[in-house]
Amino acid sequence: MTARERCLNILHYRSADRMPAVHFGYWRELLDEWAEQGHISQELAQKAGADGSDAQKELDKIIGWDCVWGHSVNIHTGLYPYFERKILETLPDGTQRVQTGTGVIERIKPGIASIPSEDDYLLKDRESFEKYYRFRMQYVPERYNTTYFETFNETRDKTVPIGIGLGSVMGHIRDICTVVGMSYLMYDEDEDLFADIVDTYAEMQYKCAEATLATGAQFDFGHYWEDICFKNGPLLSPEIFDELCAKHYKRRNELCHKYGIDIISLDCDGVTEKLIGTWLENGVNVLFPIEVGVWGDQFEPARKKYGESLLGVGGMDKTALRKDKKAVDAEIERMKRLASMGGFIPCPDHRLMPGTKFELVQYYAEEIKKIKI
Repeated sequence: MTARERCLNILHYRSADRMPAVHFGYWRELLDEWAEQGHISQELAQKAGADGSDAQKELDKIIGWDCVWGHSVNIHTGLYPYFERKILETLPDGTQRVQTGTGVIERIKPGIASIPSEDDYLLKDRESFEKYYRFRMQYVPERYNTTYFETFNETRDKTVPIGIGLGSVMGHIRDICTVVGMSYLMYDEDEDLFADIVDTYAEMQYKCAEATLATGAQFDFGHYWEDICFKNGPLLSPEIFDELCAKHYKRRNELCHKYGIDIISLDCDGVTEKLIGTWLENGVNVLFPIEVGVWGDQFEPARKKYGESLLGVGGMDKTALRKDKKAVDAEIERMKRLASMGGFIPCPDHRLMPGTKFELVQYYAEEIKKIKI
């Protein structure tokens, strides 16, 4: 069986010859480490960070992975055009104030790999939305390459699962507004404006998905990037999330169903418990990457609550791969228990980070294939 067949069979509760060894990619800094340690070439380290790329597949073979999950074909579902990225100021310590493509002002220190701190943002009121953003949130044919999708079925890799990128109902809005700005718009400034922003953005993304699927291109799953939770739960009220977002998930997922796509995956970090109901009721059925963090296993209690309609890819505490074989064995045993429930594929709970041990990743990939289905 191919990795594609194994993954799709497991997520449909069908038989598979073995468990696929699935991962979620790498931090670039880790690839540089592995090159310095002599595990891979510098050239491979430069190229293997791109999901689904030939270089990443080459590295997968070296390690023993079958495929990466979440690799989806995306058309331009963000702002179009983006803002010009420019350095606004360089501070005495070398930190730069940079306006990003979304209009957010970040503080970035060259040479430091981390999430930049947000210093300011442009989307603050109705005036700034109408002046700078509404026209950037419209559907235009230039957002995608028709020819590429018309030949997609003949040229795609049929051995691995590939999805259609469905964009983001709220995660991109959070990026554009910042968490602080989003909170002000929702609660203190203009509730109608915030709903207008969400609806405008969602309509564009629906049309992007509609145009892509209309070309006849066939995909194995639909995939959202959402990232709207943190270590204590959602970044906004679950009630407001449901009110603003449920209808857009439902509409977009029904479009996927119309084209025969019944696996809908969603990438959201953090503690997602309070949003699962909205996602599941409106067509999202695969949680990914199911971060473990400091809060522990999220999939088993969610499965007990929602039943077999809830599927999962992820849930393996990737920090074990920085430790030792004993820690990895403990995670493999936990993965065996989760896999025994069906509809679940073990996968490290996010991109592998600096300090991850190459030999432990190889060991993990080999042992995961031995899990009985």
